[in-house]
Amino acid sequence: MKIPRRHTGKARIEIIPLIDVIFLLLVAFIFCTIPMVIHRGLPVQLPASSTATVDKKDFADITITRDGGIFLDKEAVTLSELKDRLILLHDESPGRKVLVSGDRKVPYETIIAVMDTVRKSGISGVSLETKWKE
Repeated sequence: MKIPRRHTGKARIEIIPLIDVIFLLLVAFIFCTIPMVIHRGLPVQLPASSTATVDKKDFADITITRDGGIFLDKEAVTLSELKDRLILLHDESPGRKVLVSGDRKVPYETIIAVMDTVRKSGISGVSLETKWKE
């Protein structure tokens, strides 16, 4: 027995499955880009903190190594050079923040000197980087 077909004359494109596929691709893109965090610092042994959180958007990274070397985005600088460079960064982007990563063996005085230099350059958003304490 032959079943009669009803022809409407035009083919239809259903948009609901297309929207589902687009959202699936969007979610996959978001999940793939979340772990892509740019860290411009040098590896140091950070002190631990159980309550530390930092927003890493629009920041400059200052690293203080165990021997007292100061680096701004992996480039060695002195305290006076650091101030000049930070003033330029602040002029380019007034909302810029600074993330200070100091080795746990660095004297406290060195970290305070760097933080004072950051504040003298006009940047008020300063954070100290720590590792997660388990």
